[in-house]
Order: sequence, then structure tokens, then C-alpha cells
Amino acid sequence: MASPLPPSCTATIFCPNTSLMTSNTSVTPFFTKKFKSQKPSLVIRPKQGIVCKATNNNDQNKDAVGKLDRRNMLIGLGAGGLYGTAGLETNPFAFAAPVPPPDLATCGPADKPDGTTIDCCPPKTTTIIDFKLPDPGPMRTRLAAQNVAKDPVYLAKYKKAIELMRALPDDDPRSLAQQAMVHCSYCDGGYPMAGFSDLEIQVHFCWLFYPWHRLYLYFYEKIMCKLIDDPTFALPFWNWDAPAGMYIPSIFTDTTSSLYDQYRNAAHQPPKLLDLNYGGTDDDTDDKTRIRENLTTMYQQMISKATSHRLFFGEPYSAGDEPNPGAGNIESIPHNNIHLWTGDPTQTNGEDMGAFYSAGRDPIFYSHHANVDRMWSIYKARGGTDITKKDWLDTEFLFYDENKNLVRVKVRDSLDESKLGYKYQDVEIPWLNSKPTARKSKNKRKAAVSSADLTSKFPATLSETISVEVARPSAAKRTTAEKTKEEEVLVISGIEFAGSEMLKFDVYVNDDADEVSGKDKAEFAGSFVHVPHRANKKIKTNLRLGITNLLTDLGAEEDNSVVVTLVPKFGKGAIIGGFKIELISTT
Repeated sequence: MASPLPPSCTATIFCPNTSLMTSNTSVTPFFTKKFKSQKPSLVIRPKQGIVCKATNNNDQNKDAVGKLDRRNMLIGLGAGGLYGTAGLETNPFAFAAPVPPPDLATCGPADKPDGTTIDCCPPKTTTIIDFKLPDPGPMRTRLAAQNVAKDPVYLAKYKKAIELMRALPDDDPRSLAQQAMVHCSYCDGGYPMAGFSDLEIQVHFCWLFYPWHRLYLYFYEKIMCKLIDDPTFALPFWNWDAPAGMYIPSIFTDTTSSLYDQYRNAAHQPPKLLDLNYGGTDDDTDDKTRIRENLTTMYQQMISKATSHRLFFGEPYSAGDEPNPGAGNIESIPHNNIHLWTGDPTQTNGEDMGAFYSAGRDPIFYSHHANVDRMWSIYKARGGTDITKKDWLDTEFLFYDENKNLVRVKVRDSLDESKLGYKYQDVEIPWLNSKPTARKSKNKRKAAVSSADLTSKFPATLSETISVEVARPSAAKRTTAEKTKEEEVLVISGIEFAGSEMLKFDVYVNDDADEVSGKDKAEFAGSFVHVPHRANKKIKTNLRLGITNLLTDLGAEEDNSVVVTLVPKFGKGAIIGGFKIELISTT
């Protein structure tokens, strides 16, 4: 990879000469296997100045404007710094250093969405051990939750494990209470980033989402095995990507069971069908259509739009970066939607599943994330590859293990679930052939803002449905080889909103003027979805949606531009910073 060009400095702060920086890592290719005109409500926001303006065209660094000063001031994190983050002492201006593990001594109150705080900090210890992959032993098989009810022996073990976790003292790191706080601290601002006290560690809306949650579940599962003295036990996964699992599994609805949580949406108990595109309210969509839309959503998120590391895993997030650079496909939909669908809307913050600080209190959370983790496994089984950049691989986390030891673990330790001693039950994957169909309306929606006016009209507040024209990089029809090399991506940038807000808006391309398409149509490009997790913080992030296959389906490959429509579903008006379409590498 070529070194980035030096930025031009427009203010009197330090801007490093980035031409001296080189990258010694790369990412490998993946998916080697083929298988009526409306006026928007625009509240114009003033343009924000920047400190350093990068002048290179490297798409991995385009959004790093204004962050170079942080990334390159990594002084004091070397061998003499926190937990011995290797190598930084010899290169204090490292461009992309891995996120260091949290310092438990600096853990502070986490923010609840309602503005109050909660102490989610773990027990303190001065002893930290490095993680080692477990010795080969019996492989643990994670079963589909809808099948567990048919296995009374397994179900009894599962109930007993959670019962014992609930019974442990709240200050025991193996207790269910403390396990829930692990998610709270990492996700709600409990940990400042070492070396950057004004930045939090955040494992959502970035490329850390998959590995952090995999390792979190690994230690949670090992604690259960230890408590019931059964090394073969494994968590069940909520099989929400198949019709048989598109309900709250019955094992979680028995009010006398340790698996039950009282803070769930009463309207979404079985036989209510799960909506993977949940928008804050229930509609009258029939079950047959809902299942079809759910399966098409899975196809879109896992196949047609999972064509690059950035789209599948999320945006890069390294030491010194602002949090929340951008979520990957599955994190946004359906992961976030399921959190909101399951949580209790009568509670102040949508507890338990509807807020990150409390989600881990509900046992169903861990089965939900087991299926998210399964998506990573399916992705790789279909030819997907992992990121090979060292700032991803060498990011470190801290977890307590089944023996109450504090363990330091790296992302690279999470890449092969079989080496962690578990696998998933082989069940049907019905969405593999659920390709969306194109509506191709003859009454297409007109843009209220032309592509030439985008920069003057945005940033603006999204308070009602708006349609804008977005220019494409080229109107030339691309070859199959070109599409394999680069994905065409719609970027909605500078999405700014209060962290305490539930937020969702849907995105359509070249849709009908009178009625938006269903979620099983190619015109539906995706959604932005946010689960409340910070109260006293404005979040600013980006949404990237792969549209190569969408353009082919709509017959728009040779169009100069497309009309992008945003439809707000819930949450107060977010600020939309801008729109563009770009080509990004599929590696």
C-alpha cells in the first residue's frame, strides 16, 4: 500500500509529515467463491472547519481528516506505558496503532440514556495474565435455541448455569450482574482510551464489533461450563435468520425459569413474528410477507452487500480515533433492530435489551450475539476473509475468566472459533437464495436537491422524508472484474445525533414517487439504526451501503446519478452531513 500523502495544515497545531509513514500490512481478497417530488425539511448547518486536510485518495484514510493529530501523538504508550503496548515507544508518531486495553484503575461511571450514570466497573486487580488458546478437548456445539426445548437434559444444564450465575455475589466477576457490566463499561463510556483521556473505548460502530463480542461470549460460556462442571456445554444461538427461529425462543418465556427476563416487550412475545427491520412500531404486515422481507434482508446483509471488509466488519478504529466511525452490515441490521424489538418500551431506557448498558442482564442477549457470531462463521465459510491489518489484529481487551483471573486477549485470538473450542449446529440457511426483486417503477421519485446543490444544502436536519440526487463516479458500465475489485458504495456522512436517542431512517435508491418499496425490493438500500447508549454525548458517524448489485438490479449501471431517499422512522431529527458515491476496494 502506498504511503499517504502529507496533509496540508491550516492551523497552528502539530500535523505530522505522513509521507514518512508506511503500512507494512495488507488485507487479502475475499469472496473467492461465486455463488411525487417532495421538498425536504432542511435546517442548514454551518460548515465546520478542519485542522488538517488530507490530500491523498486512499479510501481507508479519507475519513481520518481531523484525527491525524490524535493518531500521531501516541507518546507514552510504549514498553513503559500501559500494559506494555509493543513498539510505540520507537515510533511515537505511528499512524495506526491498535487500541490498547483499558486500564481498570481509570474506569468511571457509565452513562445511561436518561442522563443518569451507573457504576459498571469490574473488580480491580493488579495481576493480568495473557490469553492462551485452550488445549484441544471436546468441541462444544452451540445449538439453535428453538431446538433446545426438545432436549430436557441440555435445558436443565442451561437453566442451572444461569441460576448459579445469578446467585453469585454482585462483586464476583463471574456473576450475571458483573457480566452485564462488562458490556456496559465497554459500550457506555466507562473506559477512557489509554493515552487519550478525552476519548472513550467503544466496541460498537466499528471493526471491533465482531471480535470483541466473540471473546466476550467465549469467557461467558466458559464461566457457565465451570459452574455446572461440564466442559462440553455451549450457549444456544437465537436462530433469527430462519423462519423457525423468528420468534423469542420458548425457553426464554417461562416466567419460573432463570432464563426469563421481565423487561421485554410484552407485545413481542410468541407467536409474534420478529421484524428484522423493526422501525419502532409494529405494522400490519402479514407473516408471509414478513418472513420474505426478513430473508431478503439477510441475503442483502450477508451476500450482496458484504463485498468488502469495511462493509462487513465496519470502519477502522485505531488508537487516537474518535469512536463510532461506522458500523458493519450485520451490526446495523438486524443486530440493532433486534435489540430495540426485544427491549421493553415501557421502561425509561427501553431496558433491558433496548439499551446497551442493561442488555447483558437478559440471558437472551447472549443467544442473540451467538447468532451474530455465527454470521461471522458463515461469512468465512462462504469465502470471506479476516482483516490482516495489525491495528485490528493487535487490539487488546480485558476479560475475567472462569477462574476469576483477569485475562488480556487480542483480536487475533478470536479469528478461528474452532480453536476456541466451539462450533455451531448445522441448520438450514434459507436466505442464501432470497435475492431481492426490483420494482422498477415508471413513476420514479424526483430529487428535491440536485447533486450540484448538495454541498450548499448539507449539513441539514432530517425531519421528514427527503430525496436528493447523488452523482456516481462514472456512468460507464463496469466489467465483472472491475466489480470484483471495487464495490460502489453510497456514503451518508456526518450523521450526528444524541447518543441517548433511538434512531432509525431507511434509505431507498430510485424508488417510486408515491409509495416506498417493501424491504424485499432492490430499491431498499438499507437503514441506519442506533441503540441508545450515551446520554451526555453527541455521536457523529457514517453509513456505507454497497450498491453495486442494487444498480445492476435496477438497470442503473450506466446512469450518471441516482436519487437517494431518506425516510425517518423514529428518533428526533438527525443531522445529515452529506452524500457521495465512491468506489472502495473489496479487500
